[in-house]
Amino acid sequence: MNLKKVFEILVTEFEKEKIEFALIGGLALQFAGVSRATVDIDFTVLLEQSDTIFKIMSKYGYKAIHRTQDVANFFSQFAELGRVDYLFAHRKYALKMLKRAGYKEIFGLKVKVIMPEDLIGLKVQSSFNDKQRYNQDMADIEAIISKNFNNLDMKLVREYFKLFDRENELDKIFGTLK
Repeated sequence: MNLKKVFEILVTEFEKEKIEFALIGGLALQFAGVSRATVDIDFTVLLEQSDTIFKIMSKYGYKAIHRTQDVANFFSQFAELGRVDYLFAHRKYALKMLKRAGYKEIFGLKVKVIMPEDLIGLKVQSSFNDKQRYNQDMADIEAIISKNFNNLDMKLVREYFKLFDRENELDKIFGTLK
């Protein structure tokens, strides 16, 4: 996948269509000080803009391989265009994540990227929902906390773990960092 090319195409379309979006996922990790290879691009956008997202993706030949009111996964038969995933913000936490996102520069473009605390929140949820992602997500969470320990809103981080009754896992991470 040509991450830069796809990113530039989509961000240009988002701006033209006035899509409210933020970068999440593997590319967003770098802004939390964590490097990890990624093979897709992940965004969060408002649910009410999901039909526009579908039109944009269809315009570039992407096919929706999964679509609900919460998420959509798009794939192109052309390797250069790869896969793009969306989280549709419509619940309290996702809407707040989108609102808190701050502008960063990536591939020469200024775009909103969710905060490290919110990346942790998404990874707590994804590792709860998909046990196959557990080890990678927990490693990412530990790395985010380790790299940003003194700057994180630990109350918010703990709130995310508490939502899934996983505070003991956060305490274990704290124990390994001390």
